[in-house]
Amino acid sequence: MKKGRLEAFSDGVLAIIITIMVLELKTPHGSEFRALIPLIPIFISYVISFIYVGIYWNNHHHLISTVEEVSGGILWANLHLLFWLSMVPFVTAWMGENHFAAETLSLYGFILMMCAIAYFILQRTIIHQHGHESTLAKALGSDFKGKVSMVLYLVAIPLAFVNIWLSALIYIGIACLWLVPDRRIEKRIKKESQQ
Repeated sequence: MKKGRLEAFSDGVLAIIITIMVLELKTPHGSEFRALIPLIPIFISYVISFIYVGIYWNNHHHLISTVEEVSGGILWANLHLLFWLSMVPFVTAWMGENHFAAETLSLYGFILMMCAIAYFILQRTIIHQHGHESTLAKALGSDFKGKVSMVLYLVAIPLAFVNIWLSALIYIGIACLWLVPDRRIEKRIKKESQQ
């Protein structure tokens, strides 16, 4: 199977996820700037989640660019990723509405960790189909950033019950780690095209 439908479907789902998140930003009652103050936690949670979804969209694009042929396993692994990403608007709204309460921040981290696990599974499914000498396998190498991210999620989730600010800072730190698109894949594709 060709990858065009997988890319188009994934792009559509991610666009809907962002649309759902922005719809949670309700217009305040009142025309004064102070009417925006209660919306600050909701807006902050939206910005963080928008960045995360953008990171996944960007890295998903690079990941799928390495795919030569799509199998049923890749389709299901991709749906698994989209399932967890589709939970982001819910936890974003809950966290923002409740001013980053420990329980909401912890669940937010759990969903982000599940997105990361699903992305890892998708990577491994692609490598399994295309082989350990494939472009993706060579580009990922030991996948240091992916492993560090998992460890940080495992620290931040329970930390939310001790210190919400440190937990939130870890989630922001993970986003910063991935903010620059994963250049390993770009470099590998460029290197292979030059050979």
